[in-house]
Amino acid sequence: MSLPENTPEVTGHVGSLTFEQTKNLKKLWAALIDIQEKGSVTPEPAPAPAPAPETPAPAAGGWGGWFGYAAPTEAAPAPVAEPSTLTLSEFGLTAEELHQSLWNNSLGDHPDSLVLRFLRARKWDVVPALTMILKAFQWRKDNNVEDVKTLGEDELDQKYPKFRHQLEMGKFFIHGTDKAGRPIVYLNIRLHQPADQEYTTLERLTIYLMETGRLLIRPPVETVVLVFDMTGFGLGNMDYNMVKFIIQCFEAYYPESLGNIMIHNSPFVFWGVWKVIEPWLDPVVAAKIRFTSYDTDLLESIPAENLLSSYQCGLDKYQYEYLTPVAGENDLMRDAATKAKLEGERLELTNKFESTTKQWSQDQNEKTSASLGQQRDEIAKQLRSQYIQLEPYVRARSQFHRKDATGQSVIQPDGTTVWRYQN
Repeated sequence: MSLPENTPEVTGHVGSLTFEQTKNLKKLWAALIDIQEKGSVTPEPAPAPAPAPETPAPAAGGWGGWFGYAAPTEAAPAPVAEPSTLTLSEFGLTAEELHQSLWNNSLGDHPDSLVLRFLRARKWDVVPALTMILKAFQWRKDNNVEDVKTLGEDELDQKYPKFRHQLEMGKFFIHGTDKAGRPIVYLNIRLHQPADQEYTTLERLTIYLMETGRLLIRPPVETVVLVFDMTGFGLGNMDYNMVKFIIQCFEAYYPESLGNIMIHNSPFVFWGVWKVIEPWLDPVVAAKIRFTSYDTDLLESIPAENLLSSYQCGLDKYQYEYLTPVAGENDLMRDAATKAKLEGERLELTNKFESTTKQWSQDQNEKTSASLGQQRDEIAKQLRSQYIQLEPYVRARSQFHRKDATGQSVIQPDGTTVWRYQN
């Protein structure tokens, strides 16, 4: 089977799984369904590492051990991981909350895409991946993440003071894609003053950005690129608490969502700050960070046609402008009858996907497993189509849904994303 255009060259993604990766994906789905149905699960631990090779005897004429030739050392027995039981209660979740978190988080993507993010983040070890998913879902529940989707921006502004002001000032915004098709998030650090707004507002804005940014990622692309523009940075702009929270989001709650980070045009004073931040970073995240000194360095990742003209060699004359909410844009969310009908359809499809996945995860026959896999892919397509219909009834509109001065929007009615560059 040929892979879709732009499929990542590395394995581990939908459409590019190895045999072993598929086995681990099956195990994780089986564990998720099991814990949802029974309230607890005891996943099979990862295989123990291979025993160390025996120490060979020294060559003839040599000396070994304390008094002569050493006998071959027997390999130490390989450690055997003890199976551990996980329960929903220890994560503060019910079966219904687990189901809701799973599918609220899947959006219109292939459900495997979400699960694979956690598997890759935990090096394909099923138990840590399952634990990570459940902790992420617990965090989403405890922090009421859904309100950044169900509340309009004016409502969020009332609940979190100066929420809209952050969007209006252009402190951070998303525009265009890099050479790999990943959305670009620009962060203008000089505009940030930690004391100008409540910390809870900044946290909520970060979650809003993460959740909104997900709508702009089109499969097979799964990540975003961050450009931290340090032009004009001073120590008064530094906010260690926010840096910690952003790192935590990418490492624990939205794993495998980060492509690259470009820290651009950082002044000398930043290097003292960097010495504090660097130890907080997971090595995987740290490896994705690159310091760029010249505007032209950005062209290695971003095509000139897509790079803002405020940077040297950038050709896109786009200037960020916050598109304000439009009266009545969320009226469909008040249509309770249609909303209930569409939610019922989605529940039927999600249950069908889980039922088919349960069979697929247990099937050891290559032929029937492949057939069940095809059925899952077909249901995943139906889920995407149905989610596009449901979304306006359950999710408030963002500025990416609104039309600009030319009458165009970034997110189209069919769920696709169209970026327009002003070259």
